Amino acid sequence: MPEAVQLSAVDIAGALLALGLLVALLVLLIDTLRTGIAPMPSTARVRARMLGLVPPDVTGTLFELGSGWGTLSRAIADRFPDTRVVACEVSWVPFLWSALRQAVSRRHNLSLQHADLFDAALANASVVFCYLGPAAMERLAEKLRREAAPGTLVISNTFGLRGWPHDQVEQIDDLYHMRVYLYRVPDAVAASAAAGRGAWAWLRRASRSTVG
Repeated sequence: MPEAVQLSAVDIAGALLALGLLVALLVLLIDTLRTGIAPMPSTARVRARMLGLVPPDVTGTLFELGSGWGTLSRAIADRFPDTRVVACEVSWVPFLWSALRQAVSRRHNLSLQHADLFDAALANASVVFCYLGPAAMERLAEKLRREAAPGTLVISNTFGLRGWPHDQVEQIDDLYHMRVYLYRVPDAVAASAAAGRGAWAWLRRASRSTVG
């Protein structure tokens, strides 16, 4: 008869750890395919520039939509300790990592929410931070128009809000040369007028093409 294989506690622990890592990677892959973008942390220079665009006397609630591993949301909470910070992340693996960091080193003004960012209530938002893909940014633009108060700051890493006039855009001098965008949510009248101007410009271009 073959000899029985004996596993030590170290062997079992190693196998369980490997299995846990495999499951985590699989869940992360599924969430990435579902959301359309991997939870990538912002670089230190990008974080510093994004934070620098916020007025030092800001009030209200600061949102990070798609907070990933929690690096930026913790930096926001540290920079503005008297202001409420809400970090929304739908992917389980980065959210649990953020929750672990919060348990070990708590930021009293930081609230972590495992939730779809499109379910976040933005009526009281004063600043919205995001690092999302193009498709999510298009959906976010509509949500901001519906819910956010006029003048709410929107600070985005890499991807802009198509069709929105930006207050500022800056290319960061780092390895990835990412861009940081600053917007303000327009009021309904201004947004409607801008949409009308865009439609009129499109019609003029189309008519020229037809005549030509």
